Amino acid sequence: MEGAGLSPWMMWPQANTTDGEDEPLGINGFNPCLEENGEAHRTSRFELMNRHKMDTGNPVLVVRRGQPFQLKMYCDRPFDEDRDVISFMLAVEPMNEERVSHGHGTVVHLPLDKGDGVDEDESDWKAFLESVEDNVLTINIRASAKASVSKWSMSIDTKLIESDQVINANVSVAFYLLFNPWCENDYVYLEDEKLREEYVLSDTTMIWRGCNRSFHPTIWKLGQFEQDILDCSFLLLSKVGRVSATYRGNPIRVARALSAAVNSNDDNGALLGQWGKEFPNGTPPTSWVGSVDILQQYFKSETSVRYGQCWVFAGVLTTISRALGIPCRVVSNFNSAHDSEASLTIDYYLGETNNHLSEFSSDSTWNFHVWNEMWMQRPDLGERSDELYDGWQVVDATPQELSDGMFKLGPAPVKAVKRGDVNVHYDCDFVFAEVNADEILWRYRGPGQPLKLVKKDPTKIGQFISTKAVGAFEREDITESYKFEERSCDERITMMKALKQATSPLARIYTNEEFHDIDFDVEIRNDVKIGEPFTIILNINNNSDSETYPIDGTVHVDTVLYTGKMRTPLKAIPFEVEMEPNSTSSVELHVEFEEYYSNVMDQDYFKIMWSASVRGTNYEYFAQEDYRVRKPDIKINLDNEPTMGAPLYITATLENPMPIPLSSGVFRFECSGVWQPVEIPYDYIDAEQTAIVKFRMTPHLSGSAQIAAKFNATELNDVDGFISFEVSDNVEDNPKLLLGNAGRSLKNTLVFA
Repeated sequence: MEGAGLSPWMMWPQANTTDGEDEPLGINGFNPCLEENGEAHRTSRFELMNRHKMDTGNPVLVVRRGQPFQLKMYCDRPFDEDRDVISFMLAVEPMNEERVSHGHGTVVHLPLDKGDGVDEDESDWKAFLESVEDNVLTINIRASAKASVSKWSMSIDTKLIESDQVINANVSVAFYLLFNPWCENDYVYLEDEKLREEYVLSDTTMIWRGCNRSFHPTIWKLGQFEQDILDCSFLLLSKVGRVSATYRGNPIRVARALSAAVNSNDDNGALLGQWGKEFPNGTPPTSWVGSVDILQQYFKSETSVRYGQCWVFAGVLTTISRALGIPCRVVSNFNSAHDSEASLTIDYYLGETNNHLSEFSSDSTWNFHVWNEMWMQRPDLGERSDELYDGWQVVDATPQELSDGMFKLGPAPVKAVKRGDVNVHYDCDFVFAEVNADEILWRYRGPGQPLKLVKKDPTKIGQFISTKAVGAFEREDITESYKFEERSCDERITMMKALKQATSPLARIYTNEEFHDIDFDVEIRNDVKIGEPFTIILNINNNSDSETYPIDGTVHVDTVLYTGKMRTPLKAIPFEVEMEPNSTSSVELHVEFEEYYSNVMDQDYFKIMWSASVRGTNYEYFAQEDYRVRKPDIKINLDNEPTMGAPLYITATLENPMPIPLSSGVFRFECSGVWQPVEIPYDYIDAEQTAIVKFRMTPHLSGSAQIAAKFNATELNDVDGFISFEVSDNVEDNPKLLLGNAGRSLKNTLVFA
C-alpha cells in the first residue's frame, strides 16, 4: 500500500479478491485527491478537508454539484477496459430517519463511462474514466447540477462483462455535496467571479448598525469553513427546517426553511431572540463577534443559543448559506418599518401631550433592521422570472411576523419589491413596507372625536440600505435596488400600485393640510463621543412677510431600544415664542453625560422629538429623529509579518473616553484561519486612560485574513475593532497589509470601529 502512494488516513481493508484474471477487479483503496478537488471546487479551506494537516481526524471530501470531482482508485490488478465493469452506488446519508430512494433522486447508480464526459448535460450524474496507470484508475464523478445538497456516501461494485458475478468492494467514500454558484445549470449560479469570491468564499463581513444620522459597521466573523459549521448547517436544514433530502437541492425551499430554523420561535432553532435589557443565563447580542461560537454551541447541545437580535440572526444565516454554497450577503436598512397590520403604512397615534398610544397600533419603526439577501433563480414564479424576479432575494431570520404560520420570511425578490409587486411569493408586502411605507402620525382627542392627521412622511422609511462592498471593507449603498428615488413620480406610482394590491382594509391614501409659513429644523452634532454632552437646537423660521405667529411647543428626549420599543423619558423643555414676520428663533436643549449615561447602555438610542402648535391656525407640527453617541474604537497593530504556521504578535489599545472608570472588562479577538478565539480579561481602565493588551495567534491558512475585536465592561459595552491583512505562505514573502478604518475612512490608519 505504501508503494501505491496512500497515506495512512486513506487506507481501507483489502477486498476479498484473488489475482486471477477471471475474477472481477478488486479495489484496495481510494485517494480522495483533496488538494486537487479542493482547488477545483473552491472548498480547500473547509476544516473537514484539512483534518489530516492538523492531526484532528480523517478528512472528508467537500465538493460542489454540477462539476466533476476526482478520485484515484487502487486496484489489485491492471484494469482491462474490454472486460472489467465498474459501477458506483451513491446515496444520501439519511438524517432524521428519512428514506432515500431512486425515485426521489437520493440514490444514484452510475456505471463507469470510458469516455471523457465532455459536452454532457450537467443536470445528469456521470462517472467517467480519466486515465489508467498500472493498477491506478483516475475516476471523475460529476453530480447533477440539481442534486440533493447533502452528505453522500459512495460504494463500488465490479464484475466481468461476460459474468454475472458481482464483487462489492469493501471500500466507500463519504463526501459533502454543496450548491455550486460556478455552475451555469445550478439555480444559484452567479456569473461574476469577484461576486462569488465575496458572497461565497469570504469568511468575514461587515454589518451596519446605528441610526440614519449616525451608523457604524460591526465586523462579523462568518467562519463558514470552520469545525462543525457545515455539519451544523445540515442539522438545522434537515432536523429543524425539516427539509428532506429530496428537496435539499432546491435553494428556494432551503432559504425559506433556514429563515425559520435560525430562530427558535417555532422550534428548537439556533438562536433565541431577546430584545429587552436583561439577558439571563446567556450572552448579550452585542457581545458576539461572529457565528462560529453560536453554531458550535448549538451543534454540541442542539439547544437554542442565548441570545440574538437581528444582526446576529443575519450573521448566522450568512454563515450557513455560504457554507452550503448559496451566495449570501447581509443588508442593513435604517428607519426600517415593522408593518404589523399589512397596511403598507406605519401608523402612530399621539395623545394630547404627544405621548404615543401604543394600544392603538403595534406598528413600529426600527432605528435599523438587518436581513439577508441570497442569490438564486426563481423558476417557481413563471416563465418571465429571469427578467422580473431572479437575482437577490430577501430572506430574514429575525422573528417578526408569521408567514405560513411560522416566523420566517422570504425568499422575496428584491426586483419585485422595487416594482411594488407585493403579492409575489414570499412576503414581498412585508419587505415593501420595511423600505417604502409612509409614516403617518394621528392625533387622538378622545372617545367619539375624529382622528386628526398631524403628519404624513413618505420619505423617512428605508434609508441608507447598506451592505459590504465587493472586495473592500467599505459600505455599499443599495437603496436604489429596493426603491425609486423618494418623492419621484416612479416612487409614488409604485406606492399607489402597492396600496391597491394590499389585502388590509387599513391600506389607504392620506392627505394633509398644507401650511408653509412656519418652518422647523433641528441641529444635532453627529460626532459626539460617549462621555461628552450634546445639545439639540430647534430652529424656527417665519416665512411670512406680514403675519406674526405665537407658537407653543416642547422639545424632549427619550431613550428607546433600536426596535422603537421601551421608551424612557429623559429630558424635556417647553417653549413659547412670538414669531415676527421674516424672523428666526432657536430653542436649545442641553443634555449632560450624567443625565443620559445610565439610560444608554447596550443598544439604547435617543429619540429626539419636537412638537408645536401655531396659535390662530389649525396647524400642529410634530417630528422626531433618532440619535446616538459614538463609542470608541479598538486600535489593532500587527507587530510582525503574518505568515502561515508562524506566531503572529498583536497589540490592541482602547481609550476610555468617559469621565468614569471601566471595570470587569473583557477583550475578545477572532481571526479567520484561526480555530480558537482569544479572550483577555482587563479588570480596570481609569477615566480617560488607555488600555493596552498583547497576544498572539497562529494563522493556519494563507491569503486574506481579518481580526475582529470586541470589548465589553460593566460601564461600557459593544466596542468594536478590526484589521484586514494578508498571510504569506513563508517568511520570505513580504505581505502588504490591507488596513482600513471600518467606521470612517479606510485609508492609512489602524483605527477601526
